[in-house]
Amino acid sequence: MLFKIISIFLAFMGLLAILGKLRYPGQKRIEAMKCPRCGRFRIGKSSCDCQGKG
Repeated sequence: MLFKIISIFLAFMGLLAILGKLRYPGQKRIEAMKCPRCGRFRIGKSSCDCQGKG
């Protein structure tokens, strides 16, 4: 019984890992969300703090 529970859990975790790597059309890449100058993540549509305000 314990082996069955562990195998179902591992199969479920494997399925989540496969689904997590899928790319959907129109999904932004992570590199597009980072600042090209300093590498920090940008939140929203404003510019990064390293480029100044504006």
